[in-house]
Amino acid sequence: MNSLTKWVGRCVFAVVAALMVMTGAALAQDQAAPPAAPPAATQAAPAAASEAPAGAPAAAAPAPAPKIDSGDTAWMLTSSALVLMMTIPGLALFYGGMVRKKNVLATLAQSFGATCIITVLWMIIGYSMAFTTNPSSGMNAFIGSFNYFLLGPWG
Repeated sequence: MNSLTKWVGRCVFAVVAALMVMTGAALAQDQAAPPAAPPAATQAAPAAASEAPAGAPAAAAPAPAPKIDSGDTAWMLTSSALVLMMTIPGLALFYGGMVRKKNVLATLAQSFGATCIITVLWMIIGYSMAFTTNPSSGMNAFIGSFNYFLLGPWG
């Protein structure tokens, strides 16, 4: 290796390391201070408290449940199908181009077989780990629970 190649390699390493440090600093979350109540709200609170019955607890209005939009869901399914139809032949042809002529068909079949296995594994366990909440709050950031193992509501 000549000195120019070593220098370029070190520069690339330094840039990647700097980006990793900056990304970690940008993603760090601090505890936000609670919002200060406006002065008008603090003056109106005693009057509202005197109007409420003494034995009734103050109940907050429940938040409305998020609504699933059928258009958004249809678009996500369509775009996922398009990406899948594009990825399978794209990867198969890419890997097929890297082998000798006599091995192209086997490489195409392996790419298709790997896609089939990954699809089945997603249905068996991947969906559950991605879209459920883990009872442990520390692990919930990394992995879900197994409540929807085999796409069924088992939990």
